Amino acid sequence: MARDTGTSVRSLVIYSVFVRNHTPEGTFRAVIPDLPRIHALGTDVVWLMPIHPVGEKDRKGTMGSPYANRDYRTVDPAYGTMGDFRALVDAIHAEGMGCMIDVVYNHTSPDSVLFDEHPEFFFRKPNGRPGNRVGDWSDVIDLDYGVPALWDYQIETLCRWARIVDGFRCDVASLVPVEFWKRARAEVAKVRPGCLWLAETVHRSFGAACRTAGMACARDSEAFEAFDIEYEYDVQEAFERYLKGEIPLSCYLDLLDFQENLYPQNYDKLRFLENHDTARIASRVTREADLRNHTAMLYFRKGTTLVYAGQEAACPHSPSLFDRDTVSWDTKTDLSDLMRRMADIKHGMLDADDAIFVRADDENDIAVLRREHDGRRKVGVFSLKSRAAEVEVPLPDGAYENLIDGSAVAVRGGRLACDGTPVVVTLGARGQSPCLTGGVR
Repeated sequence: MARDTGTSVRSLVIYSVFVRNHTPEGTFRAVIPDLPRIHALGTDVVWLMPIHPVGEKDRKGTMGSPYANRDYRTVDPAYGTMGDFRALVDAIHAEGMGCMIDVVYNHTSPDSVLFDEHPEFFFRKPNGRPGNRVGDWSDVIDLDYGVPALWDYQIETLCRWARIVDGFRCDVASLVPVEFWKRARAEVAKVRPGCLWLAETVHRSFGAACRTAGMACARDSEAFEAFDIEYEYDVQEAFERYLKGEIPLSCYLDLLDFQENLYPQNYDKLRFLENHDTARIASRVTREADLRNHTAMLYFRKGTTLVYAGQEAACPHSPSLFDRDTVSWDTKTDLSDLMRRMADIKHGMLDADDAIFVRADDENDIAVLRREHDGRRKVGVFSLKSRAAEVEVPLPDGAYENLIDGSAVAVRGGRLACDGTPVVVTLGARGQSPCLTGGVR
């Protein structure tokens, strides 16, 4: 979180769209009819994955990765014209949502306009040829931020786009100097005050590997100097290990508590179950009842919520980044109503300034999360394996309404009888709850 980041960003829901694969047409204008549905999910900001032309040299797959950018200053003609892009942004704004675009500033495609015009802006291998520092990224060549003129070009480009859109998701931001991002933020603010900055920071293991190899890689604490929101990759590997059954739930939740106590007061993490670089959560959590608990907990956690297009349909297949691979919307599961209700709870009942406390029932894989601010307490109980069990909760004895589905839940002797479905209840100031319906002993 930059010094001027307001905590209200924690209340946002961001919806990620890959234009190529969102519809059969794969165009800007084809996304427009879907915007009312996207907004109805509780979405505040639409994040468009890279909209720029894709390089042809060394491309992967049949269409290439959108992260192998050929020209920072134009749009991919396969998606439409600049006028079509502006029409999509206008339609997003008309729905009352913001629009964020992806910027890929660590590298370009080998045949990029920038390389043709300014070969001096690029990293060189010992043999003098352009290349990249991460071997798997064979379809890109890295930029060299030791060249001051590159900073001017990139910031001017950001300012151009900031006249149209409301924010930037910055790809592998940790590999670009933090001082560059700080200067870019200041310059863009002159064009777009309140521009939203989201950093794709890196997994702890990736950061350690980069530093071992002598590469500059910003820590999350450093990147926060320039960004409003960061990826939660600092805890993602623990979440993956929990899903595999390698560690208990308490180990993962303890890292969330560590985040809460490590970062400055206005920190914000992007909370997600999946994104375009991970496996779909529905391929990992296959029982719908379990998936509903994971989804409800996602929205209840402290931080900005990310939904990757298709997640609401529990799509198990991750669309390819390299080929035409349209999202399969025709599935048996629809989580839209749950997401809509949890977005309402996030926007209306959870305070951006909440402190959060976590506890795990490892025997039953039940997470108990407590959020509290200014005398108002919110408690979520999420049975991640959908097991029924009595679980200790930080609530007075009584009968409460589950804000997710309106059902009644009871607390007796400080314990709640969880039936395997997610629960969210509130307790108001001075111990009086608007959801407390009577004494149960």
